[in-house]
Amino acid sequence: MTAATHSSSFPADADSADAVLLGLDPEQREVATTLRGPVCVLAGAGTGKTRAITHRIAYGVRSGQLMPASVLAVTFTNRAAGEMRGRLRALGAGGVQARTFHSAALRQLQYFWPKAIGGDVPRLLERKIQFVAEAGARCRIRLDRGELRDVTGEIEWAKVTQTVPADYPAAALKAGREAPRDMAEIAQIYGMYEQLKRDRAMIDFEDVLLLTVGILQDRHDIAEQIRGQYQHFVVDEYQDVSPLQQRLLDLWLGERDSLCVVGDASQTIYSFTGATPDHLLNFRTRHPRATVVKLVRDYRSTPQVVHLANGVLSQARGRAAEHRLELVSQRESGPDPVYAEYADEPAEAEGVARRIRDLIAAGVPAGEIAVLFRINAQSEVYEQALADAGVPYQLRGAERFFERQEVQKAILALRGAARSGGNDPLLEDIVDLGSQVRAVLSSTGWTTEPPAGSGAVRDQWESVAALLRLAEDFARTRPGATLADLTVELDERRAAQHAPTVQGVTLASLHAAKGLEWDAVFLAGLTDGMIPITYAKTDEQVEEERRLLYVGVTRARLHLTLSWALSRTPGGRASRRPSRFLNGLRPGSAAPAAGPGSAGERGAPRRGRRGPVRCRVCSRTLTEAGELKLMRCEDCPSDMDEGLYERLRDWRADRSKEQGLPAYCVFTDKTLMAIAEAAPAEAGELSMISGVGGRKLDRYGADVLAICAGQAPGGADPDDA
Repeated sequence: MTAATHSSSFPADADSADAVLLGLDPEQREVATTLRGPVCVLAGAGTGKTRAITHRIAYGVRSGQLMPASVLAVTFTNRAAGEMRGRLRALGAGGVQARTFHSAALRQLQYFWPKAIGGDVPRLLERKIQFVAEAGARCRIRLDRGELRDVTGEIEWAKVTQTVPADYPAAALKAGREAPRDMAEIAQIYGMYEQLKRDRAMIDFEDVLLLTVGILQDRHDIAEQIRGQYQHFVVDEYQDVSPLQQRLLDLWLGERDSLCVVGDASQTIYSFTGATPDHLLNFRTRHPRATVVKLVRDYRSTPQVVHLANGVLSQARGRAAEHRLELVSQRESGPDPVYAEYADEPAEAEGVARRIRDLIAAGVPAGEIAVLFRINAQSEVYEQALADAGVPYQLRGAERFFERQEVQKAILALRGAARSGGNDPLLEDIVDLGSQVRAVLSSTGWTTEPPAGSGAVRDQWESVAALLRLAEDFARTRPGATLADLTVELDERRAAQHAPTVQGVTLASLHAAKGLEWDAVFLAGLTDGMIPITYAKTDEQVEEERRLLYVGVTRARLHLTLSWALSRTPGGRASRRPSRFLNGLRPGSAAPAAGPGSAGERGAPRRGRRGPVRCRVCSRTLTEAGELKLMRCEDCPSDMDEGLYERLRDWRADRSKEQGLPAYCVFTDKTLMAIAEAAPAEAGELSMISGVGGRKLDRYGADVLAICAGQAPGGADPDDA
């Protein structure tokens, strides 16, 4: 490990510009000392790009080549801008402005508005979604909450690509947008939204950029005044620049070329917001004399993690892939990435939670661990598993599952239907609980077919679908259960999933994890159809999904686990396969065939299906989860020890009460029946029963085996010791 991995500041009493360069590697030093002309820094994940550009600014200031007030450093989030300001202060360059594009533009707009336009500056609209809702209502187009978010996103995309309402349908079609509503309707809402803002003298964040661009284009005197103040520009995360932001940057620069941009085309994952790596990739074309520096020394991740990250990109196609960087780890060797295959999603979540608990026991802080998934709807099963394991967690960029509005609305509808009982005409002649739940959810507007495209509407659909699956699983394990029973169970699950309000394991989507890092990262749910996501149809969309996986891999410093489940539910058909992006990387998998659109990428050979599971009494093939747990048909004769079953139920009731958990969190009824039928005499036999995972074997195994042996359970819970 080199010195470049240590603190980014130099000693407070350093009295020379050269002190700023201490600890930089050769490439970082080249960035820091190249202060003239256009500079393009191609910086891979974990290579110290922020360090390089902050030391560049500080070196220029401390050497007298740059005046602090003449430098504007631009990045994309307030968090990143705040971090940059802190580093610059520590390096003795506290007078430098470090802002987001919007913050810098808003400051200029407020200052020059009286001179350029006159009158009061329009009020800034903090939350545009309410205006979009009103615009839709005025157009007599009703939008639910998910559609509101997605239509708002479309309006934002149109504005950052400088598309007016009338041109939106054609532009969206050309860009291959998956619109949440009819494009003509969105254009109509967009136009009304703009009219409402004008009528009320308000502007949104995109207007801040648009109006600043307009003023700088029309008022050359103001443009020259800004150029007189800011003479040197640094832009971080340049691969995420939108056409509108690039236009503003061009106007700030004028005819000058004192510009340093930093980015990595392989981390472009926000194209749906209008971000494009084209400006980064075309930089040398626009600036033929540009100095190009590549940062490839990875100080974040171990050689094992870096090797996998390079492997993910080695299969990439397209223009961004042509400019990929081959990272070289500067850290000491660490553990190999772990690949874990599970029978079903609950087993995967339990396995992840078990590994996390082991890491915490080994000294890894919970706050240095993350579970990353493709969509927010995947979080529920991990919330449950971590809560069961007693591991604190926090959700980043998403609400807790049971606090999501669509989930609360669905539960409210189920509770209303449960109160109505047999008087609800919606449920006439529907006896099966799963069918009743589907009918109730359908009455709220939910459909069995997922919506096209991505975004909030798809996330909402996935959340309600997860609720339906939860209800179906409950119905299978509790034959004869009613809607009222289900609502009680849902309330208990919500209570059981409540985590302490402390810093814990981070649960986040891959998009929300960008720019962050942890000692240990679990990439979960890596199946084809999830990553790449089903609605990634074009080559460009599939390649962005690959880059998303690359971003996930490069979040890990030391420990990395990649996992997937072959089926959704216990006993389900093992029809899933690992993500095609892991072909040739995970043990035992074949590398994809060469060339874009190859069979290896588009249609990797399916895994061989597991053999059928047959009833141990009549040999019929079993398909239902409950039957698979019992290893027999429901109506086949049972050799269950009724007395043992009752003793197990009594014990379970005591344990669930002690721990404040629903009974099913200890063992389901079906698992207790299977135990009572098998009457295991030792731990190996008990572990073979479906529903008895490693964690539950550790926690409850001694008690269960004692009960099966006719003894009183007396072993203390290992977690309570």
